[in-house]
Amino acid sequence: MAEEEKNITINRKVRHEYTILQSYEAGIVLQGTEVKSLREGKASMVDSYAQIKNSEVWLVGMHINPYKQGNINNHEPTRTRKLLLNSSEIRKLIGKVTEKGLTLIPYRLYFKNGRVKVELVLAKGKKVYDKREDIRKRDFQREQERRVKY
Repeated sequence: MAEEEKNITINRKVRHEYTILQSYEAGIVLQGTEVKSLREGKASMVDSYAQIKNSEVWLVGMHINPYKQGNINNHEPTRTRKLLLNSSEIRKLIGKVTEKGLTLIPYRLYFKNGRVKVELVLAKGKKVYDKREDIRKRDFQREQERRVKY
């Protein structure tokens, strides 16, 4: 049986601001109206991050719009949400996040076989000169593609 994946949102800022070292797939604990809102694509992961507290991983700062047909039991848009990972993965992450300069950032939110998943990346912040170098490479690549085209 083929696994079906459908992107909900991607945090494009991550590739520009950070060097990605490793990625993890995590489940996320949601309320009913949050899932309905995600099916409409109403989410934003800008300025969100993951943190580890008491051997549990929590997603902080992700915004999911309230469901427009929801009632008084609608969810809070920016509440902290628990992420579901294996305990062995959490132990590895605890060791790596305590290293200098490494952080956990949600890169992509998607549906996989009807369940919402988060792609977490272990990343290191880029310096300004690294960002400039990436921009130069991208511009050079575009220029080469233009020359080949004509």
